[in-house]
Amino acid sequence: MVVRSQSSAAGVLALLQEPDIVFKQHALKALIPLVPQFWAEISEHIALIESLYESDDLPKEARHSAALLASKVYYFLGEYDEALSFALGAGSVFQAEARAHGAGEYVETVISNAIDRYVTLRTEEPSGSSSKIDDRLQAIIESIFDCCIEEGEYRQAIGIALESHRLDILDRIYGLTHDISLLSYTMEAVLDTGFSLSYRDQVLSFLLPLFPPPTSLSKSPHIHALARLLVTLNKPSLVVPLLTSLIPKERLLAYQFAFDLVEGGARDFLQGVKAELPEGKEGTQELYDKLRKILDGQESVRLYLEFLKRNNKVDMLILKNTKDVLEARTSIYHTAVTLQNAFMHAGTTSDVFLRENLPWLGLASNWAKFSTTAALGVIHKGYFQEGMNILGPYLPQPGGESQISGAAYSEGGALYALGLINAGCGSGQPVENYLRETMKTAQGEVVQHGAALGLGIAGMGGRSSDSYDDLKETLFTDSAVAGEAAGYAMGLVMLGSADPTCAEEMLTYARETHHEKIIRGLAMGLAFIFYGRQEDADSTIISLLAEKDPILRYGGVYTLALAYAGTSNNDAVRQLLHIAVSDTSDDVRRAAVTSLAFLLFKNPGQVPRIVQLLSESYNPHVRCGATLALGIACAGTGLQDAVEILEPMTKDGVDFVRQGAFIALGMILVQQSEASSPSMSSTRALYTKVVSDKHEDPMARFGAAIGQGLIDAGGRNVTISLQSRAGSKNMNAIVGMAMFCQFWYWYPLAHCACLAFEPTAIIGLNEELKVPKFEFVSNARPSLFAYPPPATPPKRETFAKAATAVLSTTAKVKAREKKKAAADVDAMDTDEKPEPKKDGDVEMKGEEVPSSKPADGSPSTKTPEDTKPKRKSEPSSENVANFSRVTPMQLAYISFPLEGRYQPVRPVSLNTVPPKTGGRGLSSGVRKASSSLASDRYAGGGGILMLVDEKPDREAEFITFEPPAAAPVATENGQALPNGNANPVTTRTNIHIALDESSPDVDPPESFEYPFDS
Repeated sequence: MVVRSQSSAAGVLALLQEPDIVFKQHALKALIPLVPQFWAEISEHIALIESLYESDDLPKEARHSAALLASKVYYFLGEYDEALSFALGAGSVFQAEARAHGAGEYVETVISNAIDRYVTLRTEEPSGSSSKIDDRLQAIIESIFDCCIEEGEYRQAIGIALESHRLDILDRIYGLTHDISLLSYTMEAVLDTGFSLSYRDQVLSFLLPLFPPPTSLSKSPHIHALARLLVTLNKPSLVVPLLTSLIPKERLLAYQFAFDLVEGGARDFLQGVKAELPEGKEGTQELYDKLRKILDGQESVRLYLEFLKRNNKVDMLILKNTKDVLEARTSIYHTAVTLQNAFMHAGTTSDVFLRENLPWLGLASNWAKFSTTAALGVIHKGYFQEGMNILGPYLPQPGGESQISGAAYSEGGALYALGLINAGCGSGQPVENYLRETMKTAQGEVVQHGAALGLGIAGMGGRSSDSYDDLKETLFTDSAVAGEAAGYAMGLVMLGSADPTCAEEMLTYARETHHEKIIRGLAMGLAFIFYGRQEDADSTIISLLAEKDPILRYGGVYTLALAYAGTSNNDAVRQLLHIAVSDTSDDVRRAAVTSLAFLLFKNPGQVPRIVQLLSESYNPHVRCGATLALGIACAGTGLQDAVEILEPMTKDGVDFVRQGAFIALGMILVQQSEASSPSMSSTRALYTKVVSDKHEDPMARFGAAIGQGLIDAGGRNVTISLQSRAGSKNMNAIVGMAMFCQFWYWYPLAHCACLAFEPTAIIGLNEELKVPKFEFVSNARPSLFAYPPPATPPKRETFAKAATAVLSTTAKVKAREKKKAAADVDAMDTDEKPEPKKDGDVEMKGEEVPSSKPADGSPSTKTPEDTKPKRKSEPSSENVANFSRVTPMQLAYISFPLEGRYQPVRPVSLNTVPPKTGGRGLSSGVRKASSSLASDRYAGGGGILMLVDEKPDREAEFITFEPPAAAPVATENGQALPNGNANPVTTRTNIHIALDESSPDVDPPESFEYPFDS
């Protein structure tokens, strides 16, 4: 007999009207499995079902069944809050339903809503107490925690515990597992999610004592996390006990912590740690002195500066070609070459291009002269010991400003350059006082402009009230040029302070002045004041975004972006996306899209998906913002998804969109190789083509030149990263990129991009902070992370004489005539053999042979067809010397041989790839690794590593730091070698110049006068 399917629940529903309790109880149980099919019909009787749940006449189990039935009906009606309320009343029946087969989606939804309600109630309670929370809800949550812990799903439990402010669960899990990686996961979760600052600090302070004391023998992998935690808490009182506990037994670890803190710590934080360190006793005084020396920050800068000088691989031919094709008399082109040269030589101290092209320099005028002089600051960035000497000829003289026409621009540019040289290290130093005095005594607005910018960048984050007051005086002169720079500088000096008095003063003046330049400077200055302050900035953000003036709304967008930088805060992202499609000002919309990069740079893999539709907007300003968002967020990752969005935009119909695409590609592909990124060679060729095309728009050519500078930045030894190696936010880099984005209005601000340049090196130091000579292993094919090959000079096209076309009939006639003439003269037999070089068909074949010969006349190396060239097998690994370039993606492949003399006190990287025996097939693996690195959070690593000497009884060799040569060495063809590294042919032999130990020290580089006013 076939069972007939039920077509209605009316019969069972009728039983609910029966007076007998047994019938009602049976009807409730029978209806529960019918809800998925007949929920619409049952919902008409929901009032009756609710009354049964509240009835005291029914037994407890029947009331629980009524509650579950009502919960399921509300679930299908989409009323999830009601469904949860009745599910809580279902008690044991709901627990049985959760274990039943086929109830997964309903149960998951109810539990999910239970967690959300619990989190909401916990966060609304100021003390995190559970007095207002339903005991039944509490029981469900506790059962969820127990289930996660029993099944080993610790990360799920940690996520719920963090959102519901249940720190006791974190303690319980760590007590069971003692797994340090779970502590690191908890720290990353609370740092990279949108928690409030107060709760974030509460969790981090709770986690800090749970971390076990680090030891150099165990190579504690949590050193990265511990350094990041201390930098984020920004409390010197927590750092000093840790450092003192490591002295003297673990002094190498103490030095390592100090270097890692310098990577991400703010200036005032480092100075606080340095001040609170004890003087030390007789045996430890020297160790504490070294710690103070490291925490000063200048030791790290000195090491990286030396690395950039020694490993400079700038391809001068690229720079020379760009200079030759861009007309120097046009200001935008002169500025483009200036910026390209500055970026390519950033930090290398090599001004050889400027020395070789003095006539080109002389063509700069007015603000182009300002930018060209400021470029010296980018080139010598970090060389603070000799900054005043290098810039001496261009700085204002004590007797007052020069009366020479146009000298004010070079003086202002030199003051700006002085700030760039001392970026982030000038607070409290003599250079800060010098810039203050110069700004106060300067009469011209151009010199004041340069001094204000220099003071802001040098004293960044120093929060000096004297500097702020001096800048405020300059602002109140109401000079548009000087006031704009003062606005930027006031924000930079008070960076991250959230000082309400400063913010109110700046906002009031911005509303009163009529100069757009000043308003823009103050708007960005407000953004800098609230850097990293999250909810503390909310009231200012609301106020700025409600302004009628679009420039103040523009500042509000950047305030939102910098206040929540690196948090990926959903509300902030949603607000920026709304502004990007709704604001009436194109500038504000462009800024909103660009600002997404500052929120999401820790998750670059998400950015292409978010920006995809915006990159196809009808509004070119939105498209332009999308290019910069991709460039800044995905900088240095080589992320192919981002490149695929940008490549079509290089053909956009609007010039400034193409400009943004060229710049963004340079940022993304910096330090990528042709083996690891398929778009590398085509992008370089595109830059050359666009720069050389005289019919291309000037803005696009400008963007291509900047892209060339960024893709080879810092002598090809730096990457662009908004995170420090410890994984914390890189304050200097974030501020530098925010300033760089203002090049749209003021080209000299593009120099600030150098603040985001991060040298990529492994610099191993011993206990004496000296650099020993040794090698470590890169377990990848050398070509994957090699420097790009040198550019080849353009070959002159040689046009071969075209062969005369000969018809076959004509050829036959001529052949017969020659044959007949030969028979008449010689009277001898001849065979019918055509002459090979005269007949048409053979002659055409003969023309193909020389085509394979090189145009420069070098001998052909073409192999015969019968012998194929042997493909040279590439090794699967290579040895890399200390003080060499190691790219961020290469860090995962670095290992120190166990039998080696030197071993690092902490892991080189948290992401490690096991060495592969075969060299083939690794390229695709690296591409996958690069995409995963781009989508994962920054693992940190590399940089300055303290080394344990396993064989201290043996004599060690050290790399000696040599003073720079006084002048560049010129080759026979006129090309100069900056520090012996420009010519790829002589790279190996001429990197270092042997010094006579008895000879006196060489003086710093000799200054030279720009021929601006000759």
